[in-house]
Amino acid sequence: MKKVFITTLDTLTARLYPIPVWEQNEKLFEAAGDQAAEAEKVSFLAQHFGGDSEVDAQGRVLVPQELRRELGLENQPVWLVHDKGAIAMYGESIYKAKLAEARTGNAEAVSAMKKKGLK
Repeated sequence: MKKVFITTLDTLTARLYPIPVWEQNEKLFEAAGDQAAEAEKVSFLAQHFGGDSEVDAQGRVLVPQELRRELGLENQPVWLVHDKGAIAMYGESIYKAKLAEARTGNAEAVSAMKKKGLK
């Protein structure tokens, strides 16, 4: 079984990190320098709501109970999206809001990304 760290950074979405990626985040927090206060806040929330979990043989993980409650993830659909080395987990209301935001100005965004090489 593979271990992951599940937490939130923004109290809106859950994030599932492979342990090596989460360890990189912890090193970033420790070496934050002039952004130590910000790092301490993010780290504190992540540790408060987070926890280690194992991916079972069917690919399932147990999200910490307090995190599920905080994000309103109980008894509703959840969406998973790969994001910068982790998996972002969205509850229904947050996902719908992000979808609506993504649709706004999408033609311009696609055009800009094609200029950068999007195929």
